[in-house]
Amino acid sequence: MKIAIMGTRGIPNHYGGFEQCAEYLALGFVKRGFEVVVYNSHNHPYKGKVWKRVQIVHCYDPEYKLGTAGQFIYDLNCILDVRRQNCDIILQLGYTSSSIWGWLMPKKAIITTNMDGLEWKRTKYSEKVKKFLRYAESLGVKYSDHLISDSIGIQNYLKETYNAVSVYIAYGATLFENNDVSVLKNYKLQPNEYDMLIARLEPENSIEIILEGVAKANLSRPFLVIGNHETTYGNYLKNKFSLSPQIQFIGGIYNIDILNNLRYYSNIYFHGHTVGGTNPSLLEAMASNSLICANNNDFNRYILGNDAIYFNDANDITNHLLNIKYSDGSCQSMLIENTKKIKNVYDWELIINQYAEHFADIFKKE
Repeated sequence: MKIAIMGTRGIPNHYGGFEQCAEYLALGFVKRGFEVVVYNSHNHPYKGKVWKRVQIVHCYDPEYKLGTAGQFIYDLNCILDVRRQNCDIILQLGYTSSSIWGWLMPKKAIITTNMDGLEWKRTKYSEKVKKFLRYAESLGVKYSDHLISDSIGIQNYLKETYNAVSVYIAYGATLFENNDVSVLKNYKLQPNEYDMLIARLEPENSIEIILEGVAKANLSRPFLVIGNHETTYGNYLKNKFSLSPQIQFIGGIYNIDILNNLRYYSNIYFHGHTVGGTNPSLLEAMASNSLICANNNDFNRYILGNDAIYFNDANDITNHLLNIKYSDGSCQSMLIENTKKIKNVYDWELIINQYAEHFADIFKKE
């Protein structure tokens, strides 16, 4: 069976998110005997045509010149190439800039799309952009032979909105077991004596609500904000909370070992995401033995269940910071249960097997 993976900037992963997913799946599929093609941006730092037995096809990607519009051209170039590849299955990771070209997909291949999160709900977009994203979503459903949802919430949404059946296959994670307390020295931190969040600094990730709660708690222990803050919204947040010295804007950290160690040794890890399916950073926090305080929404509850604390507003944040410690006995049981979930539900080998079994099933039926 020949499988093409499209919709990412390519592998090896240098970006996170779907690129990480593409890397794990491609390597796992090759190991299971599939022929695999992955589409890479021509700007990707890896320039080879084969990587660990995965075929790499580089396509022209003008995003560096045109911004978002360039993504549509890149996806078109990938689709035009895959028409020549004679693939059995094409796995699209996302649909935002590819679904308008769906009518060009090769007719003989089975088109399977991972529908990602509800992009049109993101507050950063204008009403015109949101309208387009809903249209793109509808095209993603229309031009796909099969759909994959990485969240029960997304699966329910697709059924209710489009009467579309999708297979639930979660995102994956790997248990973090290489904890190294010396990482904290660079940040002048002590184990379990700081709280943190890791996110894009955008309104939909509840950053402002969380920091309002932190400021109100007025604790002396540091609160780390990890994510690029050299943006309009980042500057707004830095200005608003400039009188709260415990709030430290660290910037983006792209070394996964450092991130995992910071999560592992934190007191409370805050996850404010309100939009999307199975969020990779949430799984990474679970895999890093973090005590998680999450935004109280269905997407987060589907994953965490009773094994987290939740917040609805800044007052909840303040109360949790003042009253909950990582060492509390009730919190330890949450950590144990989340570790079990990573092993039994979200382990990458399990996820790869689910994809492989799904592909074998739909290929046989076709």
